[in-house]
Amino acid sequence: MPSVEIRHSTLTSPDGIRLIAALNAELTGAFPEPGATHFSLNQAQVTGGGGAFLIAYLDGAAAGCGAVRRIDAATAELKRMYVDPSVRGRGIGRALLEALECEARLLGVTRIVLETGTRLEPAIGMYEAAGYARIPLFGEYVSSPDTSICFGKTLA
Repeated sequence: MPSVEIRHSTLTSPDGIRLIAALNAELTGAFPEPGATHFSLNQAQVTGGGGAFLIAYLDGAAAGCGAVRRIDAATAELKRMYVDPSVRGRGIGRALLEALECEARLLGVTRIVLETGTRLEPAIGMYEAAGYARIPLFGEYVSSPDTSICFGKTLA
């Protein structure tokens, strides 16, 4: 059985840069419409008590990533969730999601929200299976109603 380890990292680490570049390329290919992709996230948002950036390693190789950032006193947002296509379907996304929810709890928030693309059916299924419910578009995503779906979940 492959071993998955989730570690704190930075957006600017070599693995972080590679995974984020792969995510950006995949999203740009899936959503070529102007304004359909939202790549905003910076290191300051995922450090110093404001959030976290995590990388999942499968048998020692960086296989996925995700971030959580506080958006207000009660709410955090999941960002930059990605698993390399060659290892999808092995539970890495779910493990990252659970780890990011734990990080959100450490931030002291009680709600977590996220945006995903309308064409990313496996991601939509994973979020719904993890207890996320559709919510109205929020923030920067309001401008892309044809390509964005937002979800929210109350943290226990």
